[in-house]
Amino acid sequence: MNDDQLLRYSRHIMLEEIDIEGQTRLLDSHALVVGAGGLGSPAALYLAASGVGRLTLADDDVVEHSNLQRQIAHTEASLGRFKAESAREAALALNGECRIEALSSRLAGEALLAAVEAADVVLDCTDRFSSRFPINRACVKTATPLVSGAAIRFSGQLAVFDPSVAASPCYACLYGEEGDDDSLTCAESGVASPLVGVIGSFQALEALKLLSGAGTPHRGLSTFDGLRGEWRRFELPRDPHCAVCGAAVSD
Repeated sequence: MNDDQLLRYSRHIMLEEIDIEGQTRLLDSHALVVGAGGLGSPAALYLAASGVGRLTLADDDVVEHSNLQRQIAHTEASLGRFKAESAREAALALNGECRIEALSSRLAGEALLAAVEAADVVLDCTDRFSSRFPINRACVKTATPLVSGAAIRFSGQLAVFDPSVAASPCYACLYGEEGDDDSLTCAESGVASPLVGVIGSFQALEALKLLSGAGTPHRGLSTFDGLRGEWRRFELPRDPHCAVCGAAVSD
């Protein structure tokens, strides 16, 4: 770590839980952020600012006027551009030393599996079950930690699934592999602007802990009621009959 990096990350290095060793691990790490919208914007910006050495930002959507209410990586000048490219530019403006790859095509199949396998942690910042289920399967298959976030209306949730922990569930333990995409979208249901910042920042914090070795990764499912300002945490056991990570599948 050079002198400029020591100064830039001094507030991390001052933390006993991170110190130089943890910051070095961050600089050597690779995070995949799938979705560069409401959740992915703060997640990507904080990971870049924190000194994660390599980021891959994946999103095949383009910036529209309605996105600007909450997707803070994008500006009016970004309208019509791919979100992945716009978010990459915003993150590089914070930290030009971060190596950032923008993927502006939809990650699926072998491309998704390869991207997940290349990363040290995956942040699912999408808003559709049709995206979340394949991401979860790829993370289970490659034993890659998954930080999952969701936000709709005034409600948010976060869960961390770490296949390296024997008792850790996966996303399918919670939801199975059936879900209605339309019921999840902000376009159909609306969302309070700062809520996605709360959840996306929470995702970045958990990813930072996983990558640096600081603290204990989140366990269970946390939900946030933005109208009441209340957090609740629920235990989330592994489902032995889960079609993705269950004992029969693992065997």
